[in-house]
Amino acid sequence: MIRAWLDSLPLVAILRGLRPDEALDIGRALVAESFSVIEVPMNSPEPLQSIRLLSAELGQRCLIGAGTVLQPEQVSQVAAAGGRLIVMPHADTRVIAAAKREGMYCVPGVATPTEAFAAIQAGADAIKLFPAEMLTPSVLKAWRAVLPRDLAMLPVGGITPETMAPYIAAGASGFGLGSALYAPGRSADDVGRRARAFTHAWKTLAEGNNA
Repeated sequence: MIRAWLDSLPLVAILRGLRPDEALDIGRALVAESFSVIEVPMNSPEPLQSIRLLSAELGQRCLIGAGTVLQPEQVSQVAAAGGRLIVMPHADTRVIAAAKREGMYCVPGVATPTEAFAAIQAGADAIKLFPAEMLTPSVLKAWRAVLPRDLAMLPVGGITPETMAPYIAAGASGFGLGSALYAPGRSADDVGRRARAFTHAWKTLAEGNNA
């Protein structure tokens, strides 16, 4: 179950633009701040090499995989690099099916209830609400009333420590974090500081919401 990777800290690090020569330093900085799910988008420089490096060193402690997976044939490439997670910006059921055949976790992006239910039927392990700038907390709350109660729902797009609270109150299970966490050229120390701020915000808000 993907929940096992999300239970302690349900924040997914989206490392778009990551280079292989910085992958391990960035990965170590994230693990030091309790992150356990890392995705390298396929439109990054040499993404499979970064996934290979991260999986070899951090694969026992982290769920490592690829984002922006657009075609079914990319799934086997990610699996061969050691990745165990497929994240998509869309809900192509062919990609979901390919991930499940490889025994991988799959988190498709959805923007409507129709897409969400189709993704679930195809075997999605969680869903990514994308783009979150369009899918407001009120939308998430409405979806929570009809989608499976145990389904992990992760808003992605423009999330910062300051914008998390209303989504958590509406029922978000966690978040995917992009440029507010990592951007090309950002040092591992900087990424670590940003990761720490996100971790603190999640723990504070989640505990407050459950009080």
